[in-house]
Amino acid sequence: MDARAVTSGAIGLEETRVRDAMHEGVLSCSADTPLSAVAELMAGRGVHCVVVTEADDLGVWGVISDLDLVAAAGVRDLDAQSAGGSAATPALAIGPDDTLQRAAQMMTEHAVAHLLVVDESGRPVGVLSTLDVARVLAERSLQ
Repeated sequence: MDARAVTSGAIGLEETRVRDAMHEGVLSCSADTPLSAVAELMAGRGVHCVVVTEADDLGVWGVISDLDLVAAAGVRDLDAQSAGGSAATPALAIGPDDTLQRAAQMMTEHAVAHLLVVDESGRPVGVLSTLDVARVLAERSLQ
């Protein structure tokens, strides 16, 4: 990759808003959901993360990724573990109007693959993953 490709990738991320790359909607479960059920949910819906909510008021607790499931499976049976006990907390949030450059910076700084996209009131409206960022980078390299 030459310097132009690196520069154009960075410019593409700075020019693109989170809303243009994110997946709308949020798949969620309560903090007491067994990890086996979370695995079934992810596999059945073809997603890589689930937002974990507090049982009482449905406030966001964290995000559990497929990598979190893999790590948990190496410790003990998934039926004996809960989503709340394995989720990355607190969930990292970003706004839909933020740039992908900012999102990539957050993902890198915190070593996470998913950001929760929230509206002005803090309500989850979608998820942005590293694969979403990679897709934008690939599209920019074809231009």
